[in-house]
Amino acid sequence: MIDFSLNTFINENVIYRKKSFFADDIETNFKKLESAIKGKSILVIGGAGTIGSSYIKAVLKFNPAKLYVIDTNENGLTELTRDLRSSTDFEVPEEYKTYPINFGNKVFKKILSNEGPFHIIANFAAHKHVRSEKDKYSIEAMIENNVLQAKDLLDLLVEFPPEKFFCVSTDKATNPVNVMGASKKLMEEVIMSYAAKLPVTTARFANVAFSNGSLLYGYLERVLKRQPLSCPSDIKRFFVSPEESGQICMLACMLGESGDIFFPKLEESQMEFFKNVTDKFIKALGYEIEVCNSELEAKEKAKTLENGNSSYPVYYFKTNTSGEKLFEEFYSNEDEVNLEKYASLGVIKNAIRKPVDEIDLLIDSLKDLLDSGNYDKATIVSLMQKFIPNFNHIETGVSLDQKM
Repeated sequence: MIDFSLNTFINENVIYRKKSFFADDIETNFKKLESAIKGKSILVIGGAGTIGSSYIKAVLKFNPAKLYVIDTNENGLTELTRDLRSSTDFEVPEEYKTYPINFGNKVFKKILSNEGPFHIIANFAAHKHVRSEKDKYSIEAMIENNVLQAKDLLDLLVEFPPEKFFCVSTDKATNPVNVMGASKKLMEEVIMSYAAKLPVTTARFANVAFSNGSLLYGYLERVLKRQPLSCPSDIKRFFVSPEESGQICMLACMLGESGDIFFPKLEESQMEFFKNVTDKFIKALGYEIEVCNSELEAKEKAKTLENGNSSYPVYYFKTNTSGEKLFEEFYSNEDEVNLEKYASLGVIKNAIRKPVDEIDLLIDSLKDLLDSGNYDKATIVSLMQKFIPNFNHIETGVSLDQKM
């Protein structure tokens, strides 16, 4: 049996730190966090995913009285519950319930109305993959989830206002080059327009190492199925661990002022190439890397893996897919950034708060275009660029679904 610990691998080979990047800020602000969470009622939307479930684990250490979790992934909720109840790091509140529904469902409003008040509400339900940018249908679904339903949720929360509301964003919202990042930028603008009505905060951060659906998480599935690995050789990213992803969201939610956008104070030197992580992953499993020149060659070589070969086939390629950014950034030159308040976190303090009527125009324009049926991918991108002038979409005609 191979002696392999995923958490240890992430700490030693991806993020290169033994303790959480946010540990000092959690310790410094422990009393504030405890005051904000202990004995409170919490509702988490999209809580079955990696970031949502990590947020739940972070807040449970401060003993909330009540936890409700919403997610469309019924199996994910089942695993979340097993994971939480098997953990020795915290206690699950006596009042703990999960619901496999969409937060746009009318049942959700009944939960808010009848089971509240919820002191803390956090939303992690979103399309988060550049992969989701394929054609007009996938983009429409992304906009529906990330922008339109986010607006509906905020309207609903005005009726049932929490003490804290958090919605996760992405580094890709900074100077976006893909529709996912642009949709998250629009989501940020929608959220900020409510900053005077609700206590709203958000956070942009890096790739979460081995998060559900990510390239690295896929490696676990590929190895179990004795399938080859495929990896871009020219892409590097900031990484945080799953635990850290939940912690930054907790810190932003509990400590931020309404309208704040948080991000981790990671240096460019802390970026890591996917190729380097891939090399180390294969070696940690006890294999030598067998570099292949094509997907076909990699699949052919994988056929012999059942025979116990000591090498593992990997295909490295140059990136050529739409919307792929070769670097990451958490803020732009126009942002007013506070880098002094926290040891590990920066805060954007001047996020534009557009008037509600301008946001309504944005929403109506998107709805009118999508409802018309008379559009293609380029038409949607063009409309989004009217609202996000710095949205420089990268279109190559190739999507990630066309690759292994």
